Amino acid sequence: MPELPDVEGFRGVLRTCAQGRTVRRIEVRDPGVLHGVDARRLREALEGRRITGAERHGKWLLARTGGPTLALHFGMTGSLVCAGPDDPVEPHDRVLFTLSGDRRLRYRDQRKLRGLWLAEDESDVVRLLAGQGPDALDVDRERFEEALRGRRGTVKGVLLDQSAVAGLGNLLADEILWRARLSPDRPVRELTDSDRGGLYRQMRRTLRSAVPTGRVPPRASWLTGRRDDPDPHCPRCRAPLRRTRVAGRTTVWCPGCQTAASGAPTGSRR
Repeated sequence: MPELPDVEGFRGVLRTCAQGRTVRRIEVRDPGVLHGVDARRLREALEGRRITGAERHGKWLLARTGGPTLALHFGMTGSLVCAGPDDPVEPHDRVLFTLSGDRRLRYRDQRKLRGLWLAEDESDVVRLLAGQGPDALDVDRERFEEALRGRRGTVKGVLLDQSAVAGLGNLLADEILWRARLSPDRPVRELTDSDRGGLYRQMRRTLRSAVPTGRVPPRASWLTGRRDDPDPHCPRCRAPLRRTRVAGRTTVWCPGCQTAASGAPTGSRR
């Protein structure tokens, strides 16, 4: 599933493939990925316009033109691909943007859970992103703690809530909580000042390491690199990892070093 590092990577694709180039032609091969706009209006709004900027907020990508803005969301299986004019079209290439300079940008998505929106002006962009919290890569500690304050539910549930902090997904949430030594099912209201500070620091460190790779990297020293092993063990304390569901999502965590309460190992209450 594309998370913040993936979408930041797609921003790089948009910037290097399309920024400064003119949209010559748009081919909508599957209108099921368009939201609030049809293929005709998308072509009318964007063909002949130059891509002037590539921005990201959370899991949203914005292609600016100085007029209408194309907003892209990648759901669970989406991606953005830069191709040459003669490269074969793949089965899941849903929208093709032919650009000046013999470039072609492709929105590719197997499951089509999200897709493309057209924001006619800046007020449309504001409305589209109105439910998003601060971006996880840019948020400062004060705003992060404000986002946690007064929330109910588990700490993992809050990290996944895009209205609290935008950009984190299932892999990042598990990785950050493992690094912060916090149980994913810990009630967020029980976090101490120290817990919240550690959570913020580990979020920042995880994102700084992940963003340059364009993914949540499955490194052997990361929880992410062990979670799919046949017999997964914690890369830090070597305890067997557990798999359960928290906030409706498959969750991998270490009962040996992720605490259920301040100073208490998770395994001590099970």
